[in-house]
Amino acid sequence: MTTMTISPARHRSLGDQTWQDEAVCQSTEYNPVDPDIFFPEPDETGKIAAAKALCGQCPVRRTCLDAALEGGNSDGIRGGLTEEERGPLHEKIAHRLDYSRVNDTIAGRDIHLTNAERRAVVYAAFHHGVTEQRLAWLLKISEEHAQKLYRETRRALVHRDLEPATNTTTSPEADGERLGRDDFGTAA
Repeated sequence: MTTMTISPARHRSLGDQTWQDEAVCQSTEYNPVDPDIFFPEPDETGKIAAAKALCGQCPVRRTCLDAALEGGNSDGIRGGLTEEERGPLHEKIAHRLDYSRVNDTIAGRDIHLTNAERRAVVYAAFHHGVTEQRLAWLLKISEEHAQKLYRETRRALVHRDLEPATNTTTSPEADGERLGRDDFGTAA
């Protein structure tokens, strides 16, 4: 049985392009790479396969894909995907919610966030007692805006707690059944 270790994600900081130095597609004296290979025509399947093979060996492939999606770059092969393959991802990027990005932001890293991730940062900061000044600094917004976001979060939490439960079911014990250990699955 093999064990797999997942290393923590390394997210790009705002304006960080240093990851490109580690990219396999960077042409060097010892590794000449034709940049045209990453901009093939749709019918040039040989170029597409060669570019994807290089991307498959790249240690910063995920970062390259993130940079293409976050920057709206739809040209060429980026992160091992063609323009057509990245199309659906471009449409969904605004809704991405990666909690490792949220955690990195709360920890003070200056990284790219989607709207969904920004909302999650506000909620997590509120939940952990982060000050409004710190939230303003983390999200690059004014303190007044941070206060407004906290008010909205507080209001949403209060209204959520006050809403009546809509899904009421009777417990099996009320019907005369007794629950045993096997009724809870393997987690019990």
